[in-house]
Amino acid sequence: MLYYLFTYLYKTYHLPGAGVFQFISFRAAMAVVTSLIIAQFFGKPLIRILQRKQIGESIRDLGLTGQMEKKGTPTMGGLIILLAILVPVLLFAKLDNVYIVLMLLSTVWLGLIGFVDDYIKVVKKDKEGLAGRFKVLGQIGLGLTVGWVLFFSKDVTVRQYLLPNGELSAVDASTVYQDVKLMITTIPFAKNNELNYGNLFSYAGPYFNGLYSILYIPIVILIITAVSNGANITDGLDGLAAGTSAIIGITLAIFAFVSGNSVLADYLDIMYIPNSGELVIFCTAFVGACVGFLWYNSYPAQVFMGDTGSLAIGGIIAVLALIVRKELLIPVLCGIFLIENLSVMVQVGYFKYTRRKYGEGRRLLRMSPLHHHYQKLGYHESKIVSRFWIVGIMLAVLTLVTLKLR
Repeated sequence: MLYYLFTYLYKTYHLPGAGVFQFISFRAAMAVVTSLIIAQFFGKPLIRILQRKQIGESIRDLGLTGQMEKKGTPTMGGLIILLAILVPVLLFAKLDNVYIVLMLLSTVWLGLIGFVDDYIKVVKKDKEGLAGRFKVLGQIGLGLTVGWVLFFSKDVTVRQYLLPNGELSAVDASTVYQDVKLMITTIPFAKNNELNYGNLFSYAGPYFNGLYSILYIPIVILIITAVSNGANITDGLDGLAAGTSAIIGITLAIFAFVSGNSVLADYLDIMYIPNSGELVIFCTAFVGACVGFLWYNSYPAQVFMGDTGSLAIGGIIAVLALIVRKELLIPVLCGIFLIENLSVMVQVGYFKYTRRKYGEGRRLLRMSPLHHHYQKLGYHESKIVSRFWIVGIMLAVLTLVTLKLR
């Protein structure tokens, strides 16, 4: 909203200094500062309200060191994250940008699902929370919406450059180009690093050329569901999910900045996505919200984000990666989420397999998800979180290296 106000003042009255709102870098800086202020200003009052309403986490005794000391710690702190994202974006972003609209929708959508789940758990005292099928249906609904918009909206385009041989390319810049509706993505570590989803059915003949939407939208649903659940599972130690998400958010901000800047995209020889630079404002607000929340969530936590925060931040990361056409990098960039997800799947699968084969279930890990395995080995919670952050930083650097390493 402030963007439109100051743009009007600049163009109509030539107000000195108002033109600075035209720069994404300035608005991104203002977004992260505002996000941090909101998290700090509203964090403590919200925690007091949650304590007064006795909205505390119920802890099931799993035999983990220091676990029972967390009983009664306020949850639903994800409201701090949501507020610290939404307000700066509404203030500083272009609200008619299709990507910003998608990100706001994704944030509110999954935030509401998580809020309902937390409400049922802590207010209605139902430990099961929202039934799993309803969570999955909500994630599928968001995936359908995001996939449909990305696939069919005329505002979602990529720039194609005309090469000397007459072919079109998304990365080899020339003076002749056109912005076209094309569903392509980036293949990491590959020289000609474009994957056209339309080619996935090309082997079946021209009759099937239009069917790739049948495959693309389910891929979007799978990515959003997997990443949001991965963030949810990772949220098991103080500061783990918030810190890891902040690292991922910084990386995605860099991708959004270079992908939305034609000069940098040309220099780095990567895909230029018109209007995607506006996502930098959202990314910086997201990072500010995660870091601001860490003030209260670092060990020992004063508040937990709950599903209100964890489902939302996972969905945000997934949709951001899809928009900047870096979804194939998610296994690397979100490696922490991936290994946490896999640790649960492997543990459950191996337990069921050994129970059928030997008559008793056996475990590969002392406990899943993986962070609880390290707790069982005797590592302090803070050490586990710090080391996971370090691994997250290494994975983020590796992801950024793909800009030039092919």
